[in-house]
Amino acid sequence: MILKCKLLISSFLIIFIIGCGNYSFTGASIPEGTESFQVNLFENNSGNNVGSIFEPGLDRDFTIALQNILENQTNLEMVQSNGDLIYEGEIIEYRISPMTATANLDAAQNRLTITINLIFSNFKKEEDNFERRFSFYFDFPAEQQLISVKSEAHEIIFERITQDIFNASLAKW
Repeated sequence: MILKCKLLISSFLIIFIIGCGNYSFTGASIPEGTESFQVNLFENNSGNNVGSIFEPGLDRDFTIALQNILENQTNLEMVQSNGDLIYEGEIIEYRISPMTATANLDAAQNRLTITINLIFSNFKKEEDNFERRFSFYFDFPAEQQLISVKSEAHEIIFERITQDIFNASLAKW
């Protein structure tokens, strides 16, 4: 009787483990045989668009944020070249816009918007390849200077954009 229970429990565990296969608890759907990812430096071309400004270091900071989410939410190895998955693109917008006005028609709130153009290449499942824009914003009071909220704004915007990129490329949301 005890031997049958152990055999039954072992069978269920084996089936459970095999069934999990390439599933990640973050919801990632990683194609079989995929072992690595590569994140190329996202070139900062935000200053090339009308109304958008150039923010030094944004390229490095965003690239690192994307690398971090992929390392933390997958078991894939980050490589410098020949990755099974390649993330590349450019920062195309870094814009501050007035959002709401006071009775005197002064800005009461400003919005920082960052837009990324991503090219995703999946060499294990090429039908998953895509090019797409991702954007998010951070609102702050007009009486505050961007420099005083920039660190918090970048963190919130990068968190949202990198999660959206992860979902679009690996979670298929």
